[in-house]
Amino acid sequence: MQRDHTARDLQTLKKDASRIFYAGIDAVEPMAAVRRFCRREKNYLITGEAKHNLDKLNNIFIIGAGKAGAPMASAIEDILGERITKGIVNVKYGHVAPLKHVKLIEAGHPVPDKNGQAGASAILNLATRAKKDDLVICLVSGGGSALLPLPVPGLVLKDKQNTIKRLISCGATIHEINSIRKHTSLLKGGGLAKAVFPANLVTLILSDVVGDDLDVIASGPTVCDSSTFNDCLRIIAKYGIEDELPAKVVKHINDGADGKIPETPKAGDDVFARTTNLVIGSNIEAVKSAKQKAESLKYNTLVLSSMIEGNTKDAAHFHCAIAKEIVKTGIPLSRPACIISGGETTVNVTGKGLGGRNQEFALDAALEIAGLENTVVLSGGTDGTDGPTDAAGAFADSETLKRAYALGMDPFRFLSDNDSYNFFKRLGDLFITGPTNTNVMDLRIILLKQ
Repeated sequence: MQRDHTARDLQTLKKDASRIFYAGIDAVEPMAAVRRFCRREKNYLITGEAKHNLDKLNNIFIIGAGKAGAPMASAIEDILGERITKGIVNVKYGHVAPLKHVKLIEAGHPVPDKNGQAGASAILNLATRAKKDDLVICLVSGGGSALLPLPVPGLVLKDKQNTIKRLISCGATIHEINSIRKHTSLLKGGGLAKAVFPANLVTLILSDVVGDDLDVIASGPTVCDSSTFNDCLRIIAKYGIEDELPAKVVKHINDGADGKIPETPKAGDDVFARTTNLVIGSNIEAVKSAKQKAESLKYNTLVLSSMIEGNTKDAAHFHCAIAKEIVKTGIPLSRPACIISGGETTVNVTGKGLGGRNQEFALDAALEIAGLENTVVLSGGTDGTDGPTDAAGAFADSETLKRAYALGMDPFRFLSDNDSYNFFKRLGDLFITGPTNTNVMDLRIILLKQ
């Protein structure tokens, strides 16, 4: 009877964790986010604090890339309708919506593919059509870097694919990965703004980057680039991967550092004179909404940060240490308790298994909370995908290890092989949401009851 009671309690906690997670998602729904910053008043389009006289615009072009591109474009279509001249937006496979004026091109993420390259080329061609009396609206969201893969002359798509794969597997941060992306791409690092100039350019940004750094989100296609070729060399040296990257990529970066290739556009460049960038949604909105939901469910709630990054294992240990403190001392808050954090951690992939940073976080957490009664951990990506899997993340609880051992599963073996997906799949504890059509990094939720 006690075992049945424990199972029911844990199921209740998992349902609560899901409700808290989805509340966070609702707060960053892309269509609502666009409408908060864009509206039409008679013959004027209002974007943030700017007013655009539609009667004085010859053309309005819509471009962009990201997992939330479809609902963002849908909102823009609702606002502008027939005033849209043409539009092209690259989105991840399956992240689509019925549109009338904007063409969606489905492409690969996190590793770019030929569809992405074809779409990026079409976006560049459309951008260069824009003239001084035109308005270009660029829609940027998480995944935009992988979805705008247009290599600089001398490189091919395969070079970029192999480079990104190695950077991801070695545990490089998104800031580091995007620095190299910007210096091997025609569109990133301000390249798209350069193509659009001298037209007016308004970029609506759904942030998936810790701290909402504009030059890092989607590798900053419409923002001045603060990174340099020399920074790229330092990143390569930091991880000791020079011999593992395509030789043409390394040569290109070395040539740039030697001044043989022009740098990406920097602050003060004329190409940004008519450019406005607006962050319309970010992780902190999701975290705040999740907190409100947790409190409505009568949990004493602690928000750690919306800027958690670094090694996934270390992050899991830190979160679980707080959970243990709550159980032992009632500090920093008493049960029923909820711990919430956002941000994006990294995994150093050494195994050959299947998983993602959120599933790995959950598996690391399972080792830490074993036997900690009435405790549930949920870690999930707000876009509905975690790594190359169909899961957003996974649940871990007080009984996870016990159930795994009963099935003859060694959690340490799964962890060492980076195979968290198959571990949680066998336990029935994958968190599967399907595409959410938004992306503001991750949400982690820990619930504890007495």
